[in-house]
Amino acid sequence: MPTAEDLLKKEIVRINLHLPRRRVSLYDLLERGIDHVVLRDGSKHYFRESELEYLSGILDEKEKMSLRLPIILEINTVDRGYFRVRGKVEVKVIEVVLGQFDPMDEKTEGRYPRYLLPKIRKVLPTTTTYAFIAEP
Repeated sequence: MPTAEDLLKKEIVRINLHLPRRRVSLYDLLERGIDHVVLRDGSKHYFRESELEYLSGILDEKEKMSLRLPIILEINTVDRGYFRVRGKVEVKVIEVVLGQFDPMDEKTEGRYPRYLLPKIRKVLPTTTTYAFIAEP
């Protein structure tokens, strides 16, 4: 008989079927005419051109090649009141949207209160997505 932990892991996999199989760079989306990613469930997720243009306006060329979309907003079972973003450019984007970016303090990971999620999703609804993480 499966344990509660096994059932939880199975459920986390199921609720994360909306995540992309492979993330694509902003550069590829803009320069190569790619407009979507394929999700784990086989469906396609399309990006709004206005969001891609917004992101292009706040990043330099090197950052456009490094930024992988969609940006993953990690929600885990342990750190209940917060979400996490990983990646130097991804953190920069989130902090610019929140008005918190400090070029003298570049981070590779950011931890933010969950109440900020609606503000981020309002500005970047198609270029961000949630991932649910089960941590021991």
